[in-house]
Amino acid sequence: MKVRPSALIWRSTQLATDVLLMHYRYGGHDVFALPGGNPDRNETLPQTVTRELQEELGVTADVGTMVLAGEMLLSQRNDDVLHVVFAASNLQGEPVLNPAETSAIDLVWKPLDELDRLNLYPNVGLHIQRWFNSAIDLGYVGRIEQAYFD
Repeated sequence: MKVRPSALIWRSTQLATDVLLMHYRYGGHDVFALPGGNPDRNETLPQTVTRELQEELGVTADVGTMVLAGEMLLSQRNDDVLHVVFAASNLQGEPVLNPAETSAIDLVWKPLDELDRLNLYPNVGLHIQRWFNSAIDLGYVGRIEQAYFD
Protein backbone atom coordinates (compact mmCIF):
# COMPACT_ATOMS: atom_id res chain seq x y z
CA MET A 1 0.00 0.00 0.00
CA LYS A 2 1.30 3.43 -0.93
CA VAL A 3 0.89 6.44 1.34
CA ARG A 4 -0.11 9.83 -0.08
CA PRO A 5 -0.11 12.78 2.31
CA SER A 6 -1.83 15.96 1.18
CA ALA A 7 -2.58 19.48 2.35
CA LEU A 8 -5.95 21.00 3.06
CA ILE A 9 -5.38 24.70 2.37
CA TRP A 10 -8.27 27.13 2.63
CA ARG A 11 -9.06 30.81 2.64
CA SER A 12 -12.10 32.38 4.19
CA THR A 13 -13.88 35.55 3.17
CA GLN A 14 -17.13 37.07 4.30
CA LEU A 15 -18.88 35.19 1.50
CA ALA A 16 -17.38 31.71 1.61
CA THR A 17 -14.57 29.36 2.49
CA ASP A 18 -12.58 28.17 -0.52
CA VAL A 19 -10.21 25.21 -0.74
CA LEU A 20 -7.10 25.12 -2.94
CA LEU A 21 -7.19 22.26 -5.44
CA MET A 22 -5.07 21.09 -8.32
CA HIS A 23 -7.05 20.61 -11.55
CA TYR A 24 -6.37 17.63 -13.82
CA ARG A 25 -8.09 16.28 -16.93
CA TYR A 26 -8.41 12.47 -17.12
CA GLY A 27 -10.49 10.53 -19.62
CA GLY A 28 -12.44 13.64 -20.58
CA HIS A 29 -13.27 14.39 -16.93
CA ASP A 30 -12.23 17.29 -14.73
CA VAL A 31 -10.59 15.83 -11.64
CA PHE A 32 -9.45 17.86 -8.63
CA ALA A 33 -6.89 16.90 -6.01
CA LEU A 34 -5.56 18.23 -2.76
CA PRO A 35 -1.89 19.20 -3.18
CA GLY A 36 0.42 16.45 -2.01
CA GLY A 37 2.46 13.54 -3.21
CA ASN A 38 4.61 10.55 -2.43
CA PRO A 39 7.08 10.50 0.47
CA ASP A 40 10.78 10.27 -0.26
CA ARG A 41 12.89 7.83 1.71
CA ASN A 42 13.39 8.90 5.38
CA GLU A 43 10.79 11.67 5.07
CA THR A 44 7.88 12.15 7.49
CA LEU A 45 4.43 12.78 6.06
CA PRO A 46 4.39 16.47 7.12
CA GLN A 47 7.84 16.89 5.55
CA THR A 48 6.47 15.38 2.34
CA VAL A 49 3.61 17.87 2.27
CA THR A 50 6.00 20.77 2.89
CA ARG A 51 8.32 19.62 0.09
CA GLU A 52 5.50 18.99 -2.38
CA LEU A 53 3.98 22.43 -1.75
CA GLN A 54 7.34 24.03 -2.45
CA GLU A 55 8.15 21.93 -5.52
CA GLU A 56 4.74 21.92 -7.21
CA LEU A 57 3.30 25.28 -6.13
CA GLY A 58 6.24 27.41 -4.96
CA VAL A 59 4.67 28.12 -1.56
CA THR A 60 5.23 27.30 2.07
CA ALA A 61 2.66 26.63 4.78
CA ASP A 62 2.52 25.39 8.33
CA VAL A 63 1.53 21.73 8.15
CA GLY A 64 -0.56 21.07 11.22
CA THR A 65 -2.90 18.44 12.54
CA MET A 66 -4.00 15.37 10.64
CA VAL A 67 -7.58 15.96 9.53
CA LEU A 68 -8.26 12.42 8.32
CA ALA A 69 -6.82 9.21 7.00
CA GLY A 70 -8.51 6.62 4.82
CA GLU A 71 -7.75 3.88 2.33
CA MET A 72 -8.51 3.88 -1.35
CA LEU A 73 -8.58 0.27 -2.51
CA LEU A 74 -8.26 0.05 -6.29
CA SER A 75 -6.00 -2.98 -6.52
CA GLN A 76 -7.50 -4.06 -9.84
CA ARG A 77 -6.17 -0.88 -11.49
CA ASN A 78 -3.52 0.60 -9.23
CA ASP A 79 -1.83 0.11 -5.92
CA ASP A 80 -3.95 0.64 -2.83
CA VAL A 81 -3.33 4.04 -1.27
CA LEU A 82 -3.58 5.31 2.28
CA HIS A 83 -4.51 9.00 2.03
CA VAL A 84 -3.57 11.24 4.94
CA VAL A 85 -4.87 14.82 4.86
CA PHE A 86 -3.23 17.51 6.98
CA ALA A 87 -4.54 20.98 7.74
CA ALA A 88 -2.13 23.56 6.36
CA SER A 89 -2.27 27.19 7.44
CA ASN A 90 -0.26 30.39 7.13
CA LEU A 91 0.20 30.07 3.37
CA GLN A 92 3.24 32.06 2.26
CA GLY A 93 3.45 33.06 -1.39
CA GLU A 94 1.05 32.89 -4.30
CA PRO A 95 0.53 29.32 -5.52
CA VAL A 96 1.72 28.83 -9.11
CA LEU A 97 1.97 25.48 -10.89
CA ASN A 98 5.45 24.21 -11.69
CA PRO A 99 4.91 22.05 -14.83
CA ALA A 100 8.27 20.36 -14.26
CA GLU A 101 6.87 18.87 -11.02
CA THR A 102 3.19 18.17 -11.76
CA SER A 103 0.84 17.17 -14.56
CA ALA A 104 -1.94 19.40 -13.16
CA ILE A 105 -3.32 21.88 -15.70
CA ASP A 106 -4.46 24.55 -13.27
CA LEU A 107 -4.87 25.60 -9.66
CA VAL A 108 -8.34 26.55 -8.48
CA TRP A 109 -10.00 27.74 -5.31
CA LYS A 110 -13.30 25.86 -4.98
CA PRO A 111 -16.03 26.71 -2.47
CA LEU A 112 -16.15 24.34 0.48
CA ASP A 113 -19.83 23.63 -0.13
CA GLU A 114 -19.03 22.23 -3.62
CA LEU A 115 -16.39 19.70 -2.57
CA ASP A 116 -18.84 16.80 -2.18
CA ARG A 117 -19.99 17.28 -5.80
CA LEU A 118 -16.56 17.36 -7.48
CA ASN A 119 -14.51 14.54 -8.95
CA LEU A 120 -12.12 14.86 -6.03
CA TYR A 121 -9.00 12.75 -5.45
CA PRO A 122 -9.14 11.44 -2.85
CA ASN A 123 -12.92 11.51 -2.69
CA VAL A 124 -13.11 13.14 0.74
CA GLY A 125 -15.16 16.26 0.02
CA LEU A 126 -17.95 15.30 2.40
CA HIS A 127 -15.42 14.48 5.14
CA ILE A 128 -13.71 17.86 4.69
CA GLN A 129 -17.06 19.64 4.91
CA ARG A 130 -17.81 17.69 8.09
CA TRP A 131 -14.40 18.66 9.54
CA PHE A 132 -15.04 22.36 8.93
CA ASN A 133 -18.48 22.11 10.51
CA SER A 134 -17.41 20.14 13.59
CA ALA A 135 -13.92 21.57 14.23
CA ILE A 136 -12.70 18.15 15.42
CA ASP A 137 -10.23 15.93 13.62
CA LEU A 138 -11.95 13.01 11.95
CA GLY A 139 -9.14 10.49 12.35
CA TYR A 140 -9.55 7.26 10.45
CA VAL A 141 -12.52 7.41 8.03
CA GLY A 142 -12.15 3.91 6.59
CA ARG A 143 -12.42 3.03 2.94
CA ILE A 144 -12.64 5.94 0.52
CA GLU A 145 -14.90 5.09 -2.40
CA GLN A 146 -13.19 6.51 -5.47
CA ALA A 147 -14.21 6.75 -9.11
CA TYR A 148 -11.37 5.91 -11.48
CA PHE A 149 -10.66 8.07 -14.51
CA ASP A 150 -8.37 6.76 -17.26
